[in-house]
Amino acid sequence: DEATDPSVSEENWECIQRFCEQVNADTEGPLFALRLLAHKIQSPQEGEALHALTVLETCVNNCGDRFHSEMAKFRFLNELIKVLSPKYYGIWSSEKVKSRITEVIFSWTVWFPQEVKIQDAYQMLKKQGIVKEDPKLPEDKILPPPSPRAQNSIFDTDEEKSKLLAKLLKSSHPEDLQAANRLIQSVIKEEQEKSAQVSRRANTISEVSENVRRMDELLENYRRHELSPADQETLQALFQRGEKLRPLLFRLASEAVADEEALAEVLQANDKLSRALGQYRQVVASQ
Repeated sequence: DEATDPSVSEENWECIQRFCEQVNADTEGPLFALRLLAHKIQSPQEGEALHALTVLETCVNNCGDRFHSEMAKFRFLNELIKVLSPKYYGIWSSEKVKSRITEVIFSWTVWFPQEVKIQDAYQMLKKQGIVKEDPKLPEDKILPPPSPRAQNSIFDTDEEKSKLLAKLLKSSHPEDLQAANRLIQSVIKEEQEKSAQVSRRANTISEVSENVRRMDELLENYRRHELSPADQETLQALFQRGEKLRPLLFRLASEAVADEEALAEVLQANDKLSRALGQYRQVVASQ
């Protein structure tokens, strides 16, 4: 009640911090906290609802995976959607509150891409026309570091950045929150690029493996003179695709120089592909 008091214009950060501590201390803290926050966010008093949203975002920052898990359930997401939907409280909720809730849900789709229910809820709001376009998140918006993070994330391996982020997030000064946001966004960009690189490598290696397997099968049939004209065309197409995959593998190898295991994977795929292409030239192209 103190943290969401509508008669106070400024956030009571001391109260909000105590609330977060209580959530973390109680086994059922996340469940009870989200029930209370849903009730406050649905308040007809704009100030109370906005304060409750600040408390919610601070909990996302500070209350960890148990809180994230409860927050990402339809049980809670539906309570937020009710404030936006004209079928429920959307007809009398203020535009400021609705805009803020849209920002909150959208920010979660960015920071918790693995939470399918959050993604589904947001897409449903867009399909129904309740959300017409993705909001632009303000720089001073309180955002959590991505969690759960993959092992070996930059925050796990770069102790200096990790300590700086923890210090900035504990601050109640808006300029520190802006700095935290910028740091998080830069690190996430790095992690997204790294993740895209890993995905690209896995997809290419998988395609090479399948390509080589099919070429081996068709070449075996070719040796036995059991290859139909259609299969001969398929074999030629596989060979041509294999030729195009080789430069991709060289590029992936140069990207993976610092990762011995990944580099070994790429080089092994390249050896298999080179063997298959060589066999094709020997068996088919020579004839």
